[in-house]
Amino acid sequence: MATTATYSPRLLKKYREEAAPALMKKFGYKTVMECPRLVKICLNQGVKGSTSDKKMIDEAVNEMTIITGQKAVPTMSKKDISNFKLRKNMPIGCRVTLRHVKMYEFLDRLISVSLPRVRDFKGVNEKSFDGRGNYTMGITEQIIYPEINIDKIARISGMDITFVTTAKTNEEAYELLKQMGMPFTNMEKTGK
Repeated sequence: MATTATYSPRLLKKYREEAAPALMKKFGYKTVMECPRLVKICLNQGVKGSTSDKKMIDEAVNEMTIITGQKAVPTMSKKDISNFKLRKNMPIGCRVTLRHVKMYEFLDRLISVSLPRVRDFKGVNEKSFDGRGNYTMGITEQIIYPEINIDKIARISGMDITFVTTAKTNEEAYELLKQMGMPFTNMEKTGK
């Protein structure tokens, strides 16, 4: 019986062959297992006006599913807020968590195709680290993704993207994402 070659994403190969050795050299790790790595990418989108129109949630879930290639789920409200006409367990947004192959594929498309389509793009902010090695960035328009057909969308909406890593410090996480190809605004800095 012939064995089939398993598929490996381009960024995963880049991490193993280029990023991990560079991180080991820079931070003086003894083994590859000490190197920080990307664990998951979480996308979150709040849908404004979803309390009055339930169809908006379905559109947002559908768009996020198309963008990520994985089924998005609606997020529900946790409590009643009468000023916003909000009841408990009403859908108010959608989210999706990507891991393994889909995570690397999404990151590859984000870095090489989507971010360069942003108007007047000068790089992503390097100050959005949380102190524990995670990085969050905001996208203001979902039309930067080539999977979205501009003619078929009802409204422009943004989303938050969080990159969760095993890095202990901001500097390690910055270096990891920089090695993976994330276009930070000031690439000469060491990352704070």
